[in-house]
Amino acid sequence: MLSSIPWWIFVVLVFICFSGYMSFRAANAERKLEQHFIEREGEIYMERMKQEKASRGHSTDG
Repeated sequence: MLSSIPWWIFVVLVFICFSGYMSFRAANAERKLEQHFIEREGEIYMERMKQEKASRGHSTDG
């Protein structure tokens, strides 16, 4: 049965599987990069909130 299928069909199937694998890897890498960016932006936001809270607390003490 397998000998009656042309060889190029196997090559196409291998490339389809390889393409799916590379797509999965790219999606994971992009997800990790996006998560890192979100965490960094959150840290910047929290630092600004701390600075704002400190400046408001400082200005009411005087």
